[in-house]
Amino acid sequence: MNYNLKINSAEEVRRTIDRILPQVIKPGRYVGGEWNMIRKDWAKAGVRTAFVFPDVYEVGMSNLALRILYGLINSYDDFLCERAFSPWPDMEEKMKEAGLPLYSLESFHPLSEFDVVAFTLQYELSYTNILNILNLSGIPLRAENRISPVGEGKEYPLILAGGPCAYNPEPLAPFLDCVLLGEGEEQFPAILEVIKNGKAAGKTKNEILLELSSLRGVYIPQFYDFEYYPDGKIKQVITKEDVPGVIKKAVVKDFSSAYFPEKVIVPYTEAVHDRVMLEVMRGCTRGCRFCQAGMIYRPLRERSPELLLEQAEKAIDATGYEEISLVSLSTSDYTCINGVLENLMAKMQERGVSVSLPSLRLDSFDVEIAQQVQKVRKSGLTFAPEAGTQRLRDVINKGVTDEDLFRTAYAAFKAGWSSIKLYYMIGLPTETYEDLDGIVEQARQVLAQAQKAGRRGARVTVSASSFVPKAFTPLQWVPQDSMEVLQAKQEYLKERLKSKRIKFLYHDVSASFLEAVLARGDRKTADLLEWAVEAGCKFDSWSEHFNFDLWQQGLAQTGLDAHFYAHRQYQPEEILPWDHLSPGISKEFLLQEYKNALQGTVTPDCRRKCSKCGVCPTVTKPVLNRHK
Repeated sequence: MNYNLKINSAEEVRRTIDRILPQVIKPGRYVGGEWNMIRKDWAKAGVRTAFVFPDVYEVGMSNLALRILYGLINSYDDFLCERAFSPWPDMEEKMKEAGLPLYSLESFHPLSEFDVVAFTLQYELSYTNILNILNLSGIPLRAENRISPVGEGKEYPLILAGGPCAYNPEPLAPFLDCVLLGEGEEQFPAILEVIKNGKAAGKTKNEILLELSSLRGVYIPQFYDFEYYPDGKIKQVITKEDVPGVIKKAVVKDFSSAYFPEKVIVPYTEAVHDRVMLEVMRGCTRGCRFCQAGMIYRPLRERSPELLLEQAEKAIDATGYEEISLVSLSTSDYTCINGVLENLMAKMQERGVSVSLPSLRLDSFDVEIAQQVQKVRKSGLTFAPEAGTQRLRDVINKGVTDEDLFRTAYAAFKAGWSSIKLYYMIGLPTETYEDLDGIVEQARQVLAQAQKAGRRGARVTVSASSFVPKAFTPLQWVPQDSMEVLQAKQEYLKERLKSKRIKFLYHDVSASFLEAVLARGDRKTADLLEWAVEAGCKFDSWSEHFNFDLWQQGLAQTGLDAHFYAHRQYQPEEILPWDHLSPGISKEFLLQEYKNALQGTVTPDCRRKCSKCGVCPTVTKPVLNRHK
């Protein structure tokens, strides 16, 4: 559905946006020129990459992967990296009226002029934005339509994708040329080097892709095919070329020496996370059975305290930000957290810079740490019990107890906090209404802790999302609850959490259903995605733009059985759409953890006892900095 593009050069793009920007909300999303933006010589670049975040500017500018890879690629003399984001519908309408293609914010070149257009796959409901961006760029959606004989027709960019959703890229596979599985700090530059050398040697796109397939973590979808049984299950995965049967993820082994940007772009408009982000560690040892990130980012690797302090000072000097966020999957588990916080606060408090810990666990929460980081700016506290009963928390291997929650709540209220937010999931395997009653009781008991601590005006927010089974988790085989069941559970909780001091938030179950379809989908779901984009679906993660009626029409038109993906019990012996990809953990480990879940058997933190998941023997042992 390519609209009529009338503009083909960066100069024309620049003139046109000057004319149309006064007609759109938040024009700062589309002009570039921010503090610390990198502008390199277009003509001298050996490979030109557009890093595209398939959501609106202020969401994308908060993404740590964008910050890291943007700075990394531009640190190479031969490579250039520029940014692009999904235009908001008002800007898209003006672009179509003017025949304006989607362009980069650094040089205003249309995306079709780049050698590589790289998407980050952060969440499944961004997939329609990816296809819409290709349409807005005049780039054919399907990879098979972007290959032309050498010297004939249009040369299109190589479409690359990475990120957490790349561990099951099959719904997008027909639209992608290349997928990077794993961490990009080492392999992204290697990919660009192959492309640069291939261009210089006059190689065809197919020849370059074949060479790329030899790199660790690089998956070329067109070299793989699927044979299906009559019932729709996968019979076998077929390799068309001399390529690996299983693609193993790329891993940054020496995390402390890995590239980290000290000069990040400071947006003109407020971003969702407008702060310096220091990645204190990567990976997690907890083993929550629903958590994809906890599985795919193994093994655990920590940065040294000295390096973090150095990075913090340089980043604040380069940006002027007033907040530093220590990010990871579970920051309070960082071995040297006390020492790092003490030194950070000593250096930053006099400059008016606050420090935040966005991910706190109940069983490792330290009220003194929390008080320390909120000396400059105090906010609410957020914790994730995930389930209302110990039985169900054992099923998902969430190693926290009611006692952890109530002790932590009391300490927080006693120390001066007046609000706590609790995250739960509903629809978890084996869940009963007794587990939902447990959520209600926990919320009431947390309020009771506030009263006990003398905080009579305290408030509790209960947020309940719907469980979505994800690839490479022990719960990847289990079905999602039907929408009717999830809605009934939401209503049950809503009735029982009616209180002036308790706020209940919940997610749209139809959006969670679609997320499950795409999370466990195969290549046949690509037809649905293409239909949806042609019909106008985009920004599906935004409630004001999500149109489930349109998606239902698409399911009817394409004949896709969405329940086959979302609501079916996958069998342990069947071939899964992502079985030819590997984050390092073995299928045997995941199956054992699945059995443990059904039996309510807890698996200990792998820092205390190795769970033999398969990652460490092939990569490295968890790297822990024991010194304070």
